[in-house]
Amino acid sequence: MSAERILIDTPVWIEYFRDESSTVADKVDQILSEDNVFVPKIVIAELMQGSKSEKELSVIRDFLDAFQIIDQKEDSWIKAGKIAYDLKKRGKNIHLLDCYIAVIAKEFNCKVFTLSRHFTEIQKILKISLV
Repeated sequence: MSAERILIDTPVWIEYFRDESSTVADKVDQILSEDNVFVPKIVIAELMQGSKSEKELSVIRDFLDAFQIIDQKEDSWIKAGKIAYDLKKRGKNIHLLDCYIAVIAKEFNCKVFTLSRHFTEIQKILKISLV
């Protein structure tokens, strides 16, 4: 069986670094050993923004060598805006960055590992798989 492509969302990484003995950390460790991890540049930027020290920044910079770093395609933001619009019309205000991450996952054929329930709403508009 070939490894799956997994996009790990920002809140998962935060939980992973916060509590290495959590079930989330166990799942991340399993994914790291079995699957291909894809990290959008926006997730790296969010993690850097939340860093509390140069040491944490250094760990995040190491992502650039450790994982497949992915970024937008020509119309990724347009697609994300349309998804956010469609969700808003349904009464769901989902952050544009979550819509963007979902679009990136779809474009790179990745499953999304997230702690955000918003992605189940996004799935009603965009066919993505969740871990």
